[in-house]
Amino acid sequence: MAVRRCLPWPDKRLRTKASPIDTITDEVRAVWQDMIDTMEAMPGVGMGAPQIGVMQRLAVVDASAERGQVVRMANPEVLHASAQLRPHEEASPNLVGVSAEIKRPRAVTVRFMNDQGEMEERDFVGLWATSVQHQVDHLNGRMYFDHLSKVKRDILLRKAKKMVS
Repeated sequence: MAVRRCLPWPDKRLRTKASPIDTITDEVRAVWQDMIDTMEAMPGVGMGAPQIGVMQRLAVVDASAERGQVVRMANPEVLHASAQLRPHEEASPNLVGVSAEIKRPRAVTVRFMNDQGEMEERDFVGLWATSVQHQVDHLNGRMYFDHLSKVKRDILLRKAKKMVS
């Protein structure tokens, strides 16, 4: 399909909650494919539709070492998160040149509509869990740096601004 341009921070769409999907259509499948192509071009381990300006609750995740194990999700919802946290250096193509260590639950159980239009519940662990949570944040109008203290967030955003100036 196509590699799409990621919205640059601070585009207001990155702070807007995405709309739910009712049914899986060819248009939805085409958006997923563009998201996969864009994710692979970065390269990254996940992408939420708002990152490319599509305001729908669509996400893709592929944290496999060999690639090609992508999970397509519509309306993903975290049902359960482990108490044990896992730190990981997170970044976003919407805010290039910066990253931060974020601690998220090590494992999550997620319910979503799959590419066949069926509801599915799946457990994700490690990098898979981190990526799914990162994408759900995007669908809710949040960015990874929202998990930082105000001081750390301000430093990160100032650094990012200097890099694009």
